[in-house]
Amino acid sequence: MWSPRWRPPRTRHLSLAGQFLALQLLVLLVVVLVTGVVSVRQADVTFRDDRGARLRSAAEGLASTDAVQDALATGTGRDSLAFYAQQRAGDVGATAVHLADARGRVLVGTDPTREGELLDLGPGDVLERRSWTGDIEDAGHRAIAAEVPVLSPGGDGAPRAGELVGVVVVAERYPPWPERLRGTLDDLVTFLALGLALGVAGSFLLSRLIKRRTRGLEPGEIAALADQREALLTSLREGVVAVSESGVLTVVSDSARDLLGLPDDPTGRRVAELELEPAVRDLLTGHGVVRDGVLVVAGRVLVTNRNPVQHDGRPTGTVTTVRDRTELLALQSELSARQSVTETLRAQTHEFSNQLHTISGLLQLGEHEEAGRVISTLTRRRAAISDAVTSRVEDPAVAALLIAKTSSAAERQTWLGLTDDTRLPRLDHELSADLGTVLGNLVDNAVEAVATTGRTGRRARVDVRLVQEEDGTAVVQVADTGPGVPSDQVDAVFRRGFTTKPSDASGRGLGLALVQVVCERRGGSVSVHDREDGPGAVFTARLPGHRPGRLEGGDEDA
Repeated sequence: MWSPRWRPPRTRHLSLAGQFLALQLLVLLVVVLVTGVVSVRQADVTFRDDRGARLRSAAEGLASTDAVQDALATGTGRDSLAFYAQQRAGDVGATAVHLADARGRVLVGTDPTREGELLDLGPGDVLERRSWTGDIEDAGHRAIAAEVPVLSPGGDGAPRAGELVGVVVVAERYPPWPERLRGTLDDLVTFLALGLALGVAGSFLLSRLIKRRTRGLEPGEIAALADQREALLTSLREGVVAVSESGVLTVVSDSARDLLGLPDDPTGRRVAELELEPAVRDLLTGHGVVRDGVLVVAGRVLVTNRNPVQHDGRPTGTVTTVRDRTELLALQSELSARQSVTETLRAQTHEFSNQLHTISGLLQLGEHEEAGRVISTLTRRRAAISDAVTSRVEDPAVAALLIAKTSSAAERQTWLGLTDDTRLPRLDHELSADLGTVLGNLVDNAVEAVATTGRTGRRARVDVRLVQEEDGTAVVQVADTGPGVPSDQVDAVFRRGFTTKPSDASGRGLGLALVQVVCERRGGSVSVHDREDGPGAVFTARLPGHRPGRLEGGDEDA
């Protein structure tokens, strides 16, 4: 399903169709060569069978002639023997006819120059009075020969009847191989032409099919493209995962395998067959578009994007990219805490400035007693706020944050207080830091939401509830008297960049998204629902005491 638009530069090589055609021609030539060899051998077999029978019949006829038997038995009448040999050679078209004695030495024959020559009788046993037909060497040429023994008829001056007195050899040389091949040449030419036509047509159709399947790329271009893709996937720090429409992993980069916890060789395997976290499986098997989605895997915060891929108007799968944003989240959380402290200090500075102006004015007017009462009132109010917080919250960092947020909310005419059942013991450093990030963002969001309620006649109020459950989970609940969250936006409020306020350079829409990431990173959650006693929203965040992958009293399992 990987189909990038980049193409490597074309080089002058034989095209795919040309390569297939050359291969087909090579195969066809080999087949023709083998067929020619088989045809020649078949022609030899046919020649041996047909001619061997005729030559044997001629040899048997010559050996059974009375005149030949008498001449060989008595050793007389060589002229008549030569006549019979020439006659029989002409009748059957034999190359040579030899009449030999009982030892195989030529007495007479069609070639007078060979008289007295010892014949090559081959592997036959004609000297043992058995007829034989087969291949021999006749005057240096390969020939098919029929060998028949001549037996004595008996009588005066002749050996006793049935004794071997001679041998008749009728031979015919094999024709040259071009002549033997000529008989099958017509069939070979027809076969070659038909095979060539089929090879050309098949090569053309096969090349068209492969080009359509490979997007028109030649083999060299496909190899170069594969090398480029491998280099690209190796160099990217972002993880890339391609999944086909049937749910099979087709492309997986090394960084994606590490970030998502995939096995060593996942390519070609179905996502459903792998042991993955449910969130990872849902990400890879989904088909919709995902933009900057946040996923927490093994304590790491991942930002994911998923896009469907189509070819010729039909879906072929999805491509998902994964980025590790764990370090960025830590920096963003720290920056959010710093920004919250800065805003709180600014509000306190403004409040203290107004109070100092009041005290300074009273002193200038000589109202020393009134100035003393104002100072006492401010001191008691500050002490009351501190006592109200520290009596319920033992963790110093969280208590300090609540005191500062109370002053900041008061600056904006908003009452911020703790519920009666708030009880929070001292927490470990990491949980305290994450709880501070979540609490600060939820309180800031609530104060922003109720900042305009004074115009509607409702009291601006934010209630904070902090408890730690028996399993060590810290629960933060922030309720406000603002307009609440519409039911169709409950899931959207935690999306990065979502805001109901005008955008500005400070970058809005990050607070609640950061709260969700911090909670999920610890294996917790955050949710929102409407107040039961009137308008407003209630945000509830749960932060387990230990992150996933961390053992009790141990370090994080990286």
